[in-house]
Amino acid sequence: MRPRFLPTLLVLVLASCGRDAPQAPPPDIRPVRAERVGVEAAVQGSRYAGEVRARYETDLAFRVGGRVRTRAVEVGSEVRAGQLIATLDPQDYALAARAARAQLAAAETDARLAQQDLQRFAELHARNFISAAELDRRRATADAAAARVRALRAEAARQDNQQAYTRLAAPHAGVVTAVAFEAGQVVAAGQPVARVAQRGEREVRIDVPENALQALRAERAPRIRLWAAPQKAYAGRLREVSPMADPATRTYSARVSLLDPDADVKLGMTATVEIGTAAAPRLSVAQTALFRVDGKPQVWVVDPRTHKVAARSVQIGGLDGTRAVIVSGLAAGEWVVTAGVHKIAPGQEVRLVAPERS
Repeated sequence: MRPRFLPTLLVLVLASCGRDAPQAPPPDIRPVRAERVGVEAAVQGSRYAGEVRARYETDLAFRVGGRVRTRAVEVGSEVRAGQLIATLDPQDYALAARAARAQLAAAETDARLAQQDLQRFAELHARNFISAAELDRRRATADAAAARVRALRAEAARQDNQQAYTRLAAPHAGVVTAVAFEAGQVVAAGQPVARVAQRGEREVRIDVPENALQALRAERAPRIRLWAAPQKAYAGRLREVSPMADPATRTYSARVSLLDPDADVKLGMTATVEIGTAAAPRLSVAQTALFRVDGKPQVWVVDPRTHKVAARSVQIGGLDGTRAVIVSGLAAGEWVVTAGVHKIAPGQEVRLVAPERS
């Protein structure tokens, strides 16, 4: 009986072994971020941040001192030529002008009397009643009185001008860019109290290090971009470079004129002046795609058919912001891993997630 049960027992044992045999683990497909290598135009040069300013800016000041009575503008106010900016208390200047006119009236009376005396003494001299010396003294008195009238007339006009100087007006149309006074404040003659930027030409002021001055002067067509609208480039022209460096920063101030500004260019905006020439197209990848093996830069290249990665050595030509310029080792259109490069191994299958560039 035992030999007949041996085959059945053997089948049961083999069946139980098949149920307990371990299954093969699923493949490790790691999600990675990748980008396609593309060709882009390069610009070899420098960029300088600056501020948009008016070509002509005028600091306004009273020609006399005194206490500010009124202020008629604010920062950003548009003014026309001759428009009132501020006034000083004119009381003292009005009194001085009134006193000068009174002195002029008295001098004119004295001059008329001296002239009448001269005429009478001239008639007496013609009849030989007085000497020539006496007539000369009377003539000198009349001339001195006339000269005093002329002097006091000029002084009265000067006092009238002083009184008129208590009113500060805009010399030309423009925009008020700075106000440095308030009503009630006492200001001195010549103290800047406001600044008016004239309408018209706009320019960007930049600071340039001394080792870049030659390239700046040689640039024929600098480009200007506003930080508020970086997609648009404006043509520029170098207008002036300071002959002396700033003692604190050791940089040279330069002004680049905007040749054709539009309504988007406003005073005070931040702009970038690009100096350089366009170079040949180049290949570049994100710097995060690079890793080093034995000190040599490499990237993970993804096979588009098998989705497996392979390490490849590349030669770097330079760094530009967050990009690395590739001289050799890659071709346009290939896919390289840009994130997670230290968590994958050669031949590993990957899954691309949200490519950064195409």
